[in-house]
Amino acid sequence: LAQVSRLPLTTFSEGQVTTFLLTLFCLSQKILAQQDPIYAQYLNNPLTINPAYAGINNQFSARVQARTQWAGIEANPRTANFSGNMAIMQNKMGLGLVVLHDQLGDIRNVELAIPVSYKIKFNDTYLSFGMQAGFVNQNNNPDALEIHDAGDQAFTSFSETNFNLGAGLMLKNDKFRVGLSVPRLIPAKFTTLDGTPIELYKQHYYLFGSYNFMVNEKLWFRPSVLMRGTSGAPVSLDLNPTFTFRELFSAGIFTRNFKTYGALVQMLYNNFHLGYVFELPGSKDSSLRFTSHEITLGISLGVLTYHDKVAKVF
Repeated sequence: LAQVSRLPLTTFSEGQVTTFLLTLFCLSQKILAQQDPIYAQYLNNPLTINPAYAGINNQFSARVQARTQWAGIEANPRTANFSGNMAIMQNKMGLGLVVLHDQLGDIRNVELAIPVSYKIKFNDTYLSFGMQAGFVNQNNNPDALEIHDAGDQAFTSFSETNFNLGAGLMLKNDKFRVGLSVPRLIPAKFTTLDGTPIELYKQHYYLFGSYNFMVNEKLWFRPSVLMRGTSGAPVSLDLNPTFTFRELFSAGIFTRNFKTYGALVQMLYNNFHLGYVFELPGSKDSSLRFTSHEITLGISLGVLTYHDKVAKVF
């Protein structure tokens, strides 16, 4: 790194400079621990951050989600996941599966988790307790980088697989939803060949909620908020007011820490969900002017006799 940093930037193309800056960011993440992927559609796919969501809608549902952050930058962050869950045991429990692929520069995380939940019903409200277990593999590929000095020990490869546990709570009915979770409870560390300890991961804490206000029989107003925190980093705050029409179409805006702004649309057609988010940095002190995109495609079905047969946007 010292040798690379001494080279004048004029010897690099714009793409190489971008890759170099992202590489520095990736290396700093190795030292300070990896961060969880960021999602704008957290209420459309809560299972990725809260295992208590498994089976809470008394249906079978599956989601495929893809996110490209800072589109146009070489080696930008890219995230893809699959999640599925189903209510079982007469809707008293839920079982799910989450598969995640997250990449930033030469750093890649692959995760497999199986969430299980138990639900208690109070009139029309569900209280769900969730746990999940699985594995997280974190690795890198220095060959994907243009390294000035071949064999530079600062760019060594690693691959580490760790067992993981997660936990969450959720309270939900047709009007509101509140969730608290720590999807990855076990910190991950490893030691390089030269004895350098590297912290791969720290716990992330999530608190989110939303409420449905009835404007009239066909139109609902739904504000939502997500707080995300981890040791050594400032708390992140997402605000997302949306309008839902006839429980079939939803549109709104959001901001993350009042530095990133975006628009969200989603619709429900014949039990299929489709959601799209467009983000744009809006802070004057932000040096990045690249957009981010996130798309979600899902399906919700009542496959068992005791399942609800009608899917909802909320």
